[in-house]
Amino acid sequence: MGTHRTQRPDERLSGIRLPKHWPAIPHNVGKTRRINGIDGRIRHFRIDDEMIRPQSNSDRKVIVFQKVTFLEENETEFRLGYYMIGMKPRARGRWVRGQFCLLIPEEDLLFLMKEAQRRKWFKNPIKLTTKSRAV
Repeated sequence: MGTHRTQRPDERLSGIRLPKHWPAIPHNVGKTRRINGIDGRIRHFRIDDEMIRPQSNSDRKVIVFQKVTFLEENETEFRLGYYMIGMKPRARGRWVRGQFCLLIPEEDLLFLMKEAQRRKWFKNPIKLTTKSRAV
């Protein structure tokens, strides 16, 4: 018996149907990560909450929207990224964090923004509509 038989369903994906052949999506809430700033400083942050949504027009990509706190400054920021099922030999068949700029359909972005607002991630409420205006 493999570990796949003992895994509990991913609560973040309730109501969303994913292909059965996909591995479990990584859980990051509560984890601490580090990044190198452009000025050379190392910054540490904790992932306080995250939302995961399969991209509406891709069958092997999930969008990740995270609320993070930088520990040195105690400041909250947001991180938008993605995971894809790896295709190269060393990553084949497992989730790999995307390293390039995220391209996201409007439908998925609006869903994430509305869900973030519902979870009270933003201090100032915003009005989300499907019509965009030029600035």
